[in-house]
Amino acid sequence: MRVDQFDFDLPNERIALRPARPRDAARMLVVRPEAQDVLRDGSVRDLPGLLQRGDALVFNDTRVIPAQLEGVRLRGDISAGISATLHLRSGPDRWQAFVRPAKKLQIGDTLRFEADGCLLTAEVAGKSDGGEVLLVFDRSGPDLDAAIAAVGHIPLPPYIAHKRGEDAQDRKDYQTIFAEKDGAVAAPTAGLHFTPELLQALDDAGIEQHRVTLHVGAGTFLPVKADDTNDHRMHAEWGEVSDQTAQALSAVKARGNRVVSVGTTSLRILESAARQSGAIAPFKGETSIFITPGYRFLVIDALMTNFHLPRSTLFMLVSAFSGLETMREAYDHAIREQYRFYSYGDASLLFPLNSAPEDQK
Repeated sequence: MRVDQFDFDLPNERIALRPARPRDAARMLVVRPEAQDVLRDGSVRDLPGLLQRGDALVFNDTRVIPAQLEGVRLRGDISAGISATLHLRSGPDRWQAFVRPAKKLQIGDTLRFEADGCLLTAEVAGKSDGGEVLLVFDRSGPDLDAAIAAVGHIPLPPYIAHKRGEDAQDRKDYQTIFAEKDGAVAAPTAGLHFTPELLQALDDAGIEQHRVTLHVGAGTFLPVKADDTNDHRMHAEWGEVSDQTAQALSAVKARGNRVVSVGTTSLRILESAARQSGAIAPFKGETSIFITPGYRFLVIDALMTNFHLPRSTLFMLVSAFSGLETMREAYDHAIREQYRFYSYGDASLLFPLNSAPEDQK
């Protein structure tokens, strides 16, 4: 499909720079493609009443690491400023990273990062198109993790970072309450809306809660530069669906209840774990799944997600789920009604095309 079909104009003031407080006070647009009232304004706190007893929410338990590294490139007696965003760990001592500026970077260059008395160095061991490089560090395993935590910064999305710097509050705001497993360089932002009080309300309503892992990479921020979706390459991300979670969600499907993904990250790892029969299998490894209109969803029955960037792979995904025309209408409505967009913004609850219950058509 043409990428420009997924374009839209977003006023700059609709980009949220801080989350709602409390988190579950954010607004939520409910989108039912085949209901009489396709769009309904609401709140994240409405979620328990919008689901049915026995349905299951699936959260991503990844934890954002301070993966933004600022330092210098060394080559002989020459040094220059450098910025690296780690996005995929490929070994105990190595990461794939996006580096700026990348054009003058050469294999064999040394990168030096220093803060608060901690010095971390890396050698450029590989380089590919688009500013992506392979960095081999002078530390490994937990020692490398500790050094990254000492010298790194939370990699705020560009649309926030261009307007303000990272601060201490972001270290709290940019983590979900489910964050347990280090490895993401971007937050699974739909999960940012949840509070202990909301989780208790969901539990009281008989809604199951399960967890998967997808370490979100910096590629999630990259624009689609191709003119056609067939020419876009997705960057791989590491994820896991445990045997316990696979069995529990299979049981939910078998009894006729719904699997509701909290975020596109949970959706992508579950769809990666799905078999063509619709069965959910355990999964552990990398996925580069790219979902565009025409994709047949195997697992997910509803999706809670934030509002995404124009021409992005995530807007393509939600268009595949609820229909491109429906999502264009939904985003037009959200802009008119002054919803807050992107990572710290409001939420939407999407139901798939051709799935509305008879009493809602």
